[in-house]
Amino acid sequence: MLSARLNSCFSMHSFYRLLQGGLVLSGNRYSKFINHVIDAAMATYDSTPHASSANSSHKFDSSHAHSNSTTDSSTSNAAAKGSLASELTPESLKAHSDGGVPTPQLPRINLFTMFRLGLFQMGLGIMSVLTLGVLNRVMIDELRVPALLAAGAIATHQFVAPARLWFGQMSDSRPVLGHHRTGYVWIGTALFTLTAFVAVQVVWQISSSIEAVGWTFPTYGWVAALALVFTFYGLTLSSSSTPFAALLVDVSDEDNRSQLVGTVWSMLMVGIVVGAITGSILLKPLELDAPLEQVQASINSLFVIAPAVVFSLAIAGTVGIEKKYSRYSSRSSLANREDQITLGRALRILGASRQTAIFFTFLVVMTISLFMQEAVLEPYGGQVFNMPIGQTTQLNAFWGFGTLLGISTTGFLVVPRLGKQRTTKLGCYMTAFCFLLIITAGLTQNPNVLQVAVFLFGLSAGVVTNGGISLMLDLTAAETAGTFIGAWGLAQALARALATVAGGAVLNLGQQALRLLNSGSSAEINLFPAYGLVFAIQAVGMLTAVALLNRVNVKEFKDNSKAAIATVLASDLD
Repeated sequence: MLSARLNSCFSMHSFYRLLQGGLVLSGNRYSKFINHVIDAAMATYDSTPHASSANSSHKFDSSHAHSNSTTDSSTSNAAAKGSLASELTPESLKAHSDGGVPTPQLPRINLFTMFRLGLFQMGLGIMSVLTLGVLNRVMIDELRVPALLAAGAIATHQFVAPARLWFGQMSDSRPVLGHHRTGYVWIGTALFTLTAFVAVQVVWQISSSIEAVGWTFPTYGWVAALALVFTFYGLTLSSSSTPFAALLVDVSDEDNRSQLVGTVWSMLMVGIVVGAITGSILLKPLELDAPLEQVQASINSLFVIAPAVVFSLAIAGTVGIEKKYSRYSSRSSLANREDQITLGRALRILGASRQTAIFFTFLVVMTISLFMQEAVLEPYGGQVFNMPIGQTTQLNAFWGFGTLLGISTTGFLVVPRLGKQRTTKLGCYMTAFCFLLIITAGLTQNPNVLQVAVFLFGLSAGVVTNGGISLMLDLTAAETAGTFIGAWGLAQALARALATVAGGAVLNLGQQALRLLNSGSSAEINLFPAYGLVFAIQAVGMLTAVALLNRVNVKEFKDNSKAAIATVLASDLD
């Protein structure tokens, strides 16, 4: 195990340093270590053409070895292990890789490749429209499934977010189809697109059960089955999206990562638009109150065509990219080792730095503060501004266009000038200011003012999203990039779920308080203060996120992670 790694990654000079360090160890640890070293020495001399020259240039001084073997016995094993751990850094492991032959320079991704990678995110945007838009609407409007049951069943895919950690660690340690990331992306995409079609068939079973026996045990059983299907959908989605995000780390460098993030996440927004347009075209023949059989045929066609397109986009967007551009093998000291880091050890590395907890908390606070408005923005337009449904729906377009503009331009125009951390901080300040604008718009009750405020909110959300994701991709260690991406994805997924609940809860709390102040009567109550409370909390949350971000130190994170990885490698000698 270790001998194979020594044979491929250590020059004879590094080997002798390890031999000298190992002689201070004792007992079983001593014998195991010496056996590994002897194996490595024999393999190196047998297989290396320049063994004789290496031997002559790095001749081992036997008297020096003897002096080391009789070193003062007070030298502790812990000190020896610490010294050994300092040798086993990613830099030292790579310093003499392939017998001293330098690693060839890998090509840098260009703009075309960035757009290719964005095709996968575009597919995710399409799928979000199918599941959260079309399927949710069919169940609530056409099938008259209670909104709580419909939304709850679909939302179960968010509750398996902790699996992102496992899938990320798996992609770090176990290649699939010859790749660390691409194989997981392909298999996961195939599974979640097929699962989406299965979910539609379960929905039709719910419809048939309602018609046959009403809301009885069999019907609730089919709703539970739908929740299980979406749970599997969430697992397969995590198995592809987490390794994909790790792939973005592998193929990019720090100086072009923000541009990659801007391009790829812009394609996500494009996918949402394309999904909406595609759905409207394929479902256009449906009339209001169309027969259920016609609805089923159209929806089935949509859920066959769209997932097939999504799978094709995933293949076209990733084929050949990892092999050509991935820096994983050159960055990671564990690439191609037989004894890869296990999930337990990956979690030890994950928790080695206090920066992990700080950034995790920042992501949670920032994400909750950013998305609490999702459940209340459109009702705000209706109840405070008296906007019709069509106009409140258009608020999503203003927000989406602003977000697309913010994400796409920040990586090219802002991050190169300010840096990722300062860009994220700027986005947080902008977002907090926009929440104050949205509150101010409520005082005017002018829909045009609200639309401008929502557009600016989308723009600032794009800035903070690009900066935050770029910084997130930097806060990874090459050996455990997938695990770290899984942790950051877990923070965001849990925060999104909490944000929706928190927004509605704060609004309800504000409404109840207003009713109490108005002697319990709900007639002619001005609900503006209740909505204003939600947006004010979001503004305060963004300022809190800035305070957390000020404590994030990328250098400290990387130093602690390298030390943790070195300790894990050294522990293999025990």
